[in-house]
Amino acid sequence: MIIRLKFLLSMLLFPVALLAQDSNAVVSTFKQVQYDTVGQKDLIDVFKLVFKPKTRSSSRVEPQEGKVYFSFLPTASTLPSGGGKMFVTSTTASFYMGNDKTTNLSNISFTPYFNFNGRFGLPLRSSVWLNDNKWYIAGDTRFLVYPQDTWGLGGNTPENARMRVDYKYIRFYQSLLRRIKPYLFAGIGYNLDYHMRIVTNKQDPELGDASGYQFGTAYGQNSFSSGVTLNLLYDTRNNSINPLPGCYANLVYRYNSEVFGSNRSWSSVYADIRKYISLSPGNTSRQNTLALWSYFWTTMDRGTPYLSLPAVGWDFYNNSGRGIEQNRYRGQALWYSEAEYRRSITRNGLLGFVLFANVTTVNEPDTRQFNYFHPAGGGGLRIKFNKTSNTNIAIDYGMSKGFSSIRFGLGEAF
Repeated sequence: MIIRLKFLLSMLLFPVALLAQDSNAVVSTFKQVQYDTVGQKDLIDVFKLVFKPKTRSSSRVEPQEGKVYFSFLPTASTLPSGGGKMFVTSTTASFYMGNDKTTNLSNISFTPYFNFNGRFGLPLRSSVWLNDNKWYIAGDTRFLVYPQDTWGLGGNTPENARMRVDYKYIRFYQSLLRRIKPYLFAGIGYNLDYHMRIVTNKQDPELGDASGYQFGTAYGQNSFSSGVTLNLLYDTRNNSINPLPGCYANLVYRYNSEVFGSNRSWSSVYADIRKYISLSPGNTSRQNTLALWSYFWTTMDRGTPYLSLPAVGWDFYNNSGRGIEQNRYRGQALWYSEAEYRRSITRNGLLGFVLFANVTTVNEPDTRQFNYFHPAGGGGLRIKFNKTSNTNIAIDYGMSKGFSSIRFGLGEAF
């Protein structure tokens, strides 16, 4: 146990060394579409118009290498899966690590949150594109105190099967990819999931008895999964915060082994595909886009811990399932699809809206068949926070049968 903790601490210190060059986005070194900010307005412009602060220059600079563009959003919201009200701040730093004509926009996002029901989180996500997109570095580091509800396995679990599971969670994902062809990248990574002291409420049955699943469900158990990943990425977007027309495909194979400290060996496959279609070709200043997203996530072994099984809302960026409670559907395989229409309201791009619909299905524990499909949908308002990085404040309302929720955030869901 001591050796494992020492190993864990050494890995958690690794992102500090990368922080100076970490972030998120996607572009290509060929025929990039640049976002036109001429005539556009954001909240920074509104602030200047209302308060008229004294500045050296009234002009806004265009994106350039080495300059960092910050977006900050403090807000109150509702935690997914029965977490109650919470206070959350979202900070995004966007920057170029090379020539903006040949290098994707990188970003780092830090979204700490807490509530008064015992939930607390410190998530740090990074996506960095080095000069000319020759290398891509992606990271996801989290420490969570995370009591949440679960309903067992399969797509037909009744609402009265809800039970509270309490645990602490450390995630450390890092990957390094090299460009092998235009828009195509390949590389390796390391993934660590550490679920600590998994317990249920005293009035509820133990997780293993309620779910009928024996791996990672014992009362008070620690679940440690550590493994390597093989990554293949194809991406023609130029900004993952608010993608312009393009496409994205990501394939990740993960292998966990006792050699790396895992409780048991298991493997998984995650395939993510997204397409962005401009409905106003040639117009790069106003949003009129159809965005499509689908991902398939499956484990390959029976020994996968319960909390590491595919579940709605637990995709790599925790953005799936708007209108569905996080963790509501869990299985050994999950398929998810979503479509969203994005449109500007004002000519200056300050305000916009989205309409979205999605569907989730997981396989059944006994037959492994996908028998139940769960739709959700809704809409949202967009307020341009920073036109240089094309960052929006997103306010989304989603609903499904028996559930609805409001989400606040910086940037688009996908």
